[in-house]
Amino acid sequence: MSETIPHNALIVVADGAKAVLLRNTGRNGEIALREESHLSPRNLAEEGPSGSRPEDQTPRQTDEATFAKQLAQHLFTMHERQAFEALVLAADPQTLGQMRSVMHKTVEASIIRTLPKDLTNHSTQELEKVLAK
Repeated sequence: MSETIPHNALIVVADGAKAVLLRNTGRNGEIALREESHLSPRNLAEEGPSGSRPEDQTPRQTDEATFAKQLAQHLFTMHERQAFEALVLAADPQTLGQMRSVMHKTVEASIIRTLPKDLTNHSTQELEKVLAK
């Protein structure tokens, strides 16, 4: 059994092109997710990823790395506003790695569980089952 996801924890389900932010409204160890918002890449051409782009990286991979950076920055902004204390990250391994490389230490410290899986096409009910395991 994994660590219990506390009431009001923020759950982020992401891939290289989109992210869904959910809130656990369940209490006493129960998982009940409420969708809070959706994020998608913006201004990719102007912003770019962190650091230099490897020569063999495709434009799509660059866009995905840029979005991972944008998502990490969004989570930092939320954390600064005290919008969450506990964070669960579910993303494909590539996106997780890209996020971790640019994630602020305070956000990283709030992560209670990481799921290296692409769950973006799962329903809220399916996500609840995955998180309850």
